[in-house]
Amino acid sequence: MEPGSAQSLGTTGNLPGVGLASARKTLIEASNVEKSYGATRVLRGVSFQVRAGEIHALLGGNGAGKSTLIRIITGLTSRDAGGIDLRSSKADRTSPIIAVVHQELALLPELSVAENIGIVHARSGWSLISRRRMREIALGALRLIDPAIGEEIIDLPARKLSLHEGQIVEIARALSTGAEVLLLDEPTANLTAGETAKLFSVLKRLVREEGIGIVFVSHRMREIRELCDVCTILRDGVTIANAAPLASLSDGEIVQQMGQPTQRQATHRNPQQNPRQGSPIELLGPGDVRISILSGTILGLAGAPAGPTGLIAALVGAGPGAGWRLSGEGFGDRFPSPAAAARAGIGFVSGDRATKGILSQLPIVDNVLAARRVRERRRIVAAAERQECRDLVSALKLKAGSIWDLPASLSGGNQQKLLVARLLGLPLRMVVLEEPTRGVDIGTKHDIYGLIRQMADAGAIIIWWSTENVELLELCDAIFAFDTDGRPKGFLPEDRYTEGGLAELTGMAA
Repeated sequence: MEPGSAQSLGTTGNLPGVGLASARKTLIEASNVEKSYGATRVLRGVSFQVRAGEIHALLGGNGAGKSTLIRIITGLTSRDAGGIDLRSSKADRTSPIIAVVHQELALLPELSVAENIGIVHARSGWSLISRRRMREIALGALRLIDPAIGEEIIDLPARKLSLHEGQIVEIARALSTGAEVLLLDEPTANLTAGETAKLFSVLKRLVREEGIGIVFVSHRMREIRELCDVCTILRDGVTIANAAPLASLSDGEIVQQMGQPTQRQATHRNPQQNPRQGSPIELLGPGDVRISILSGTILGLAGAPAGPTGLIAALVGAGPGAGWRLSGEGFGDRFPSPAAAARAGIGFVSGDRATKGILSQLPIVDNVLAARRVRERRRIVAAAERQECRDLVSALKLKAGSIWDLPASLSGGNQQKLLVARLLGLPLRMVVLEEPTRGVDIGTKHDIYGLIRQMADAGAIIIWWSTENVELLELCDAIFAFDTDGRPKGFLPEDRYTEGGLAELTGMAA
């Protein structure tokens, strides 16, 4: 049976499920699947199965073949060899409905939240569905995740959503189809701890009461342990472990089978032990908040997204910035545009690499050199720069065939390294990082950590927002926290430099 994805009209507030009678029935079975792109063998014999009533973690480093396997299962990519067997638990279907929530958002920016969710319930591109019906479907799906959020965002155009709100809408749209299999690719990357807990509660209930099968792709071991029943581990396009019970494997064994480093070096630097030089740059915020930062400092931002994103907008010239402004030699209060901020020596890595970071229609070489072109108002790539790009690709271990390949040829983790790499070698005074390790494996995280330390050691101020508290605690000299409403709460005290201390200050679970 060929893989595919179907659509179905859902019901409001109650997802059509497969029932408890179908528990543990195999819905998807992949056997010895192979796939190559030119000379590159992406999958070299992958076996994988998804059963009803089970949450299955699909694990592997960046480039292991997870995304390619998902595309083959959903019919977006053909396989070269091997078998895919899809079996529905419903009498009126031969194949299960498979819904995918990708790491990068796939919303139509000018359509409302209701339209983005309801549109998949039209039977064809020419059929009509009433706005009232769309709102009913959308509200019913959103209530499964958060009863309060539906009324707040239902009529907003998708372009006005934050990253984490957009992710919630994507998940709600998938749930609204009555899917028997739900494939989630890093679904919590943009969610707060509280939102993640609510989502997990929904997923566990759907598995328990509706008997659906869920595939969960994540690099966060704590989340995997909390949510999943079994795991399949891929490495270099081969299945290392197939549907193994998570209880039978330690974290170290999982990481080792993924081919990733098992130890993480403690990198937190006490600012008092690492004195900085020069005049500080000050960030002036609402309520007389004043943050002084010396060159070479790594400052972490923690808390609900509304706080860090407002400050970041001010730093990179992307908007009014919720009352934040800069003070320091060579900096005005605010930048009129991102280009003005770049020319003043501020580098930026957006957390939304698909729409605000990667230049998808330009080759890797243009992506790497984009920041210096903006600074220097140039368009032509000199021969020396082409060689510099090749050297960067090699040094960063980017798995790219050629610098003239499009970024789509890279895995998500390698795309993220590319974004950080474009800032290397530039005379930057400040580097602003928005979730720079979102959706990347442990090894790639270490590579990115090294790049960030390299820029800090060169004298740049690093402003780093992350929703992973442990990451901030490991790498940052200091952490500035915001509460659940996005209001500044101040610095995390050095004597409380723990996950518990940070959770207490932000009002969010560690």
